Amino acid sequence: MLSDELKMQNVTLLLGMSVAALAGAAVAAAEPEGGPLADLTFGPKLTITHTARAVSGPSLKVDEQGTVHIAWMEEDKNEVRSVRYARTSQPGRSLGMPVRVNQPDESPYWRQEAPALAVSGEEVFIAWALSHPKAGPDKPFTSELRLSRSLDGGRSFQPSVLVNDDDQVVAHSFDSLHLGHDGTLHIAWIDGRDGKKEPGTYATRSTDHGLSVAKNLKVDENTCVCCRTALATSPEGTVYLAWRKVFEGNIRETVVARSTDGGHSFSAPVIVGHDQWVFPSCPHRPASLGVDRQGRLYVVWYTEGADEVPAVYLVYSDDQGRTFSPKQALNVSKGTFPDHPQMAVDGRGRIVVVWEEQSPVRREVVMRYSFDRGRTFSQPIKLNEKKGQGPVVSVNSQGLVGLAWLEHAMPGHKTVVQTVQLPSGPQLAGN
Repeated sequence: MLSDELKMQNVTLLLGMSVAALAGAAVAAAEPEGGPLADLTFGPKLTITHTARAVSGPSLKVDEQGTVHIAWMEEDKNEVRSVRYARTSQPGRSLGMPVRVNQPDESPYWRQEAPALAVSGEEVFIAWALSHPKAGPDKPFTSELRLSRSLDGGRSFQPSVLVNDDDQVVAHSFDSLHLGHDGTLHIAWIDGRDGKKEPGTYATRSTDHGLSVAKNLKVDENTCVCCRTALATSPEGTVYLAWRKVFEGNIRETVVARSTDGGHSFSAPVIVGHDQWVFPSCPHRPASLGVDRQGRLYVVWYTEGADEVPAVYLVYSDDQGRTFSPKQALNVSKGTFPDHPQMAVDGRGRIVVVWEEQSPVRREVVMRYSFDRGRTFSQPIKLNEKKGQGPVVSVNSQGLVGLAWLEHAMPGHKTVVQTVQLPSGPQLAGN
């Protein structure tokens, strides 16, 4: 039985070591403006070598015990698709054998988007899109949104639950998951049930550990069709939801709405950066959210603005997303194209942002961090060795950061997973 299961797997797990950072080695990072040097402890690089025909980028979470959880989607040479999950056995140790999340008769919708992931103790939640069972050849881009859960730390997954509560053969995807401090599981996605050219942003929640979900709530309409949603919650329970909204004249702005009643209702969306980016299609680039224990909300996103210059920006809000600080550009290189930023924020307001830096010959994964709640940032730190893309990041309350990204090199593709321990002592003022 074991050998048959191994044959079903389309990945081979290899343990690699970072050339620049060995396990347990303290690496002196670049100095933030106005702040001292900080020692970041980089763990070893763990690699998943994929033998699948195609593979999505990863989703990643670091739990409070320091275990790294990762999920992705893949398609084998026979075009059979599956949602996969793996975890580290111990912090910094090898990744366990991947587990298939979907049932054998369930065919995931292939959009090369990672499944959404949330973790609490031995409970693992994964949201993913299923190719719509009623879809015909005239409706190839339709899907149902499913929620899978594991009660044994990801060793096995129960049959999935349907998230969308309509029966329309339309798209329900580009989803996000977030576990609130009270244990409520929040889910948001882009939904085409309204029959408009631009779909809507929808949300729901589960208060019974993923057994069922509440009635779906329409948060807004005129949503950019493929810029993924993002969720975060504050310590006092405010739920934040971000997406890209389409305004008159094909202006595409990142917006944030808030819920102060546990996700039962949301405020009208607030524009984050006022970029005035006119774009006649979907950029396929989501925003990222984080909240510290003082309630400061952080937003990172990609835009090209009115001047059509690609940039990655950060803002923060101290009034529950009603207003935002002036935007701060995080990309500094003049000869590269910044792309696909993602962010993690711990309770002390320490921020880690990762994104791609593309040039005609290279595709790098870089990281910047702030220890003073976004006032200053380190210089970019390169993470990848081969051509990299799709970086993701997570952090737990002890300041253990998890990183993952794809690297492309013949004859296959690799997902690289690495941890970084932030310093334990006090940092700069404001933490």
